[in-house]
Amino acid sequence: MDINKLKADIISYSKTIGIDKIGFTTADPFTELKSRLIRQQELGYQSGFEEPDVEKRTNPAMLLQEAASIISIALAYPSKMKIRVENKKGERRGIFCRASWGLDYHHVLKDRLQKLEEFILSKVPNARLKSMVDTGELSDRAVAVRAGIGWSGKNCAVITPEFGSYVYIGEMMTTIPFPPDTPIEEQCGTCTKCLDACPTGALVQGGQINAKRCISFLTQTKDLIPDEFRDKIGNRIYGCDSCQTACPHNKGKDFHFHSELEPDPEIAKPLLKPILHLSNREFKLTFGKVAGSWRGKKPIQRNAMIALAHFKDETAIADLTSILENEINPVAKGTAAWALGKIGGETAFEALKKAKHRETDPVVIQEIEKGLDFME
Repeated sequence: MDINKLKADIISYSKTIGIDKIGFTTADPFTELKSRLIRQQELGYQSGFEEPDVEKRTNPAMLLQEAASIISIALAYPSKMKIRVENKKGERRGIFCRASWGLDYHHVLKDRLQKLEEFILSKVPNARLKSMVDTGELSDRAVAVRAGIGWSGKNCAVITPEFGSYVYIGEMMTTIPFPPDTPIEEQCGTCTKCLDACPTGALVQGGQINAKRCISFLTQTKDLIPDEFRDKIGNRIYGCDSCQTACPHNKGKDFHFHSELEPDPEIAKPLLKPILHLSNREFKLTFGKVAGSWRGKKPIQRNAMIALAHFKDETAIADLTSILENEINPVAKGTAAWALGKIGGETAFEALKKAKHRETDPVVIQEIEKGLDFME
C-alpha cells in the first residue's frame, strides 16, 4: 500500500464532501497536554463537562488498540447572519453564540467523518477507525494543533490562517500510519485583545482558562448564576463570542460554505419573552436542532430572564411575575425575582413584596430580597 498516495487521495476526497481543512498527526501520547490538564484539575479550572480521565484524553492507544495516526478535520462556519433581525424596545432578543448557529455541528461533523471512514475502508478494508466530535475522550483542539489545522490561540481556540477560529473540528483515529503534517507556528505574538475582551476574566493568561468563570460555561449550567456574573452575561442565552470577535485573526472572516450551518435569525437571535413560556415539546420543536439546546429549556429560560433584566424590559414584568407566582423550579423563580428587581418600578416592587410573604423556599426568598434591595 502506498501510504503517501492514500493520504493524497483522502485529502482530495475530503474536499468533495465538504471538509474545509484536513490534517494528519501521529497517535503518540499528548504529554504536554497531560501536564496542563493535571494542572487545570489542581486549580479547579475545568468545567466538569469534559472527560474526567486524563489518561484517556491524552493517550490515543487507550481508545483504539494499535492506533497509528489521527486525522483532524475542520469545517468553517459563518460569523455573520445574511438576514438581520432588529432588537427593539418591547421585542428584545437574546443571542446564541456562533457555534450554535445552524444545525448542531456534532451531526454535521459526524456526517463528514462517517463519509471519510467509508472512503478509507473502501481503500483499506482491514483498517480500524474511531471518530469523535467534542464529546469524545480526546482533546479536539490538541489533535487539530498537532495535525497542522491551526495554532492554539491565547483564547484557547484553534486559530486557522484561512478561517480564523470560526471552525468546527473533529478527528478520526486510525491504525494506518499516515505521515504526519507539520504544526503551524503560533501567531498571537504579544497581542492580548482576547484576554482584555473577556467579560469575566475567565482567560487567566494566554492559553489558560478558568472554565468556571467563562460565560459559555455559565450559560450551560442549571443552577442559579453566581451574582458576580449576572450583569456580565448581557443578552447571551447560550455561549459567548467575545474572545473570538476581539481576535485580529478573525477580522473579515465570514464563510458560508455549508447550507446546514446557516443560521435562522429567529432561532439564533430569538425573541426573549416567548422563550419563557415554552413547553418542553415547543422548546424541542423550536431549538432542538441547534447545539445550544443540549442542556434543555431551563438554562435557556433562566438566561432569557437575565437578558430581559439586562434590557430593563418593563414589558416583561407580567411574564416574570407569572413565573415567580406559578413556577415550581427555585432557579426559575429566583432568577425571575432578581430580574424583576433589576427592571424595577412600582409593579415589580409590589410583585416582589407579595412573593416574599408567601414564599417558603430559602433560595427564592434570598433572590426576592436581592430584587427588593435593588429598588431601595
